[in-house]
Amino acid sequence: MKLLEILARACAIAAGLLLTTITLMTCASLIGRNTVGITLVGDFELTGVVAGAAIALFLPWCQLRRGNIIVDFFTARASVGTQRGLDRFGTLLLGLAIALLAWRTGVGGLAAWETQSGTMMLGFPEWVVYAAMTPALVLTAVIALWQAVTGFQTHSAGHPA
Repeated sequence: MKLLEILARACAIAAGLLLTTITLMTCASLIGRNTVGITLVGDFELTGVVAGAAIALFLPWCQLRRGNIIVDFFTARASVGTQRGLDRFGTLLLGLAIALLAWRTGVGGLAAWETQSGTMMLGFPEWVVYAAMTPALVLTAVIALWQAVTGFQTHSAGHPA
């Protein structure tokens, strides 16, 4: 689990760096547009590309820390054992769903590579986004499946380990 935590943390740091960079780029574009009338062409395309990759890169850390929303309205009065079992089952389902998403994202990335598709304004290669998303989705699925099998090693507010 320590390796998974290191990888998840690295993904989150990369996502933070990407979002910081795109925020600075957006600020520069807005300042340029509103002061001297010069803007960065395709800034909105890059914002979308980076935001998509960053969201996927944050997922492993979110799953590791059990940061996903858990609706426990119906199980609030269930025993701790029942809650743990349901949490693990839900985590198993999430892991399987993310694994499916990772697979399809990888297939989409290969298709983007083969067709050399790019964004409309800049021609930024779309496969790069898929290449950033796929490993993060795989890592998220591995973390979720590991948690479903072994249980939860970190505590989160209101949820027993």
